[in-house]
Amino acid sequence: MLRFTPILLAIIYALVMYRFSVWRTRSELNARSTELADPHLKRVVDRLARALDLPRIRVMIYEIDPVNGLADPDGRIFITRGFYRKFQQGEISAEEMASVIAHEMGHVALGHARRRMIDFSGQNALRTAMAMVLSRILPGIGIWIANTLTTLLAARLSRGDEYEADEYAAALLTKAGIGTGAQKTLFSKLDRLTQARAGAAPAWLMSHPKTAERIAAIEALEAKWGT
Repeated sequence: MLRFTPILLAIIYALVMYRFSVWRTRSELNARSTELADPHLKRVVDRLARALDLPRIRVMIYEIDPVNGLADPDGRIFITRGFYRKFQQGEISAEEMASVIAHEMGHVALGHARRRMIDFSGQNALRTAMAMVLSRILPGIGIWIANTLTTLLAARLSRGDEYEADEYAAALLTKAGIGTGAQKTLFSKLDRLTQARAGAAPAWLMSHPKTAERIAAIEALEAKWGT
């Protein structure tokens, strides 16, 4: 029994850190967010809500500068202040912002949001737990294998979620009468908006698929749907 104690401790540690990570992320979002009040954006958000037969979609402005969007499992959609500022400055349109909201709605509807609430601390807990286990089996290289496996697993899961959420958003935008054009034009702007550097990491290590691949996937859906 004693030989399995470190493994059990590693698993318990990972579970505790997972719960702490989710709690910390949600507390941060609640403390630093206010509900969207922009009337122009609310009009396009209401179109999405009607397409889903919902009374409303709660969109929150999260007071941080990086350009990003995320979803809470409770259905709230968070747009960062930095992203909203791009809209205010005319760099992105209301329809393009609606495509972000539709994408995040996809993460909620498809069950991704709960998993995505795990921030870096949660991933680090998983990495530490794997390192503790693998180091006993493969001394010297266990930590390196744990780091590599955690990075690959997180990237693979995230890219799969992104494609699924893109497809959900494309269907929702089409049903709402907004169409996928804004979705594709936003994709073409994302590298510049997020200041991503081309070639910074191999595609299979990136948390999001490449822009060209995302646009191609949307165009394949359009051809399938005949739109």
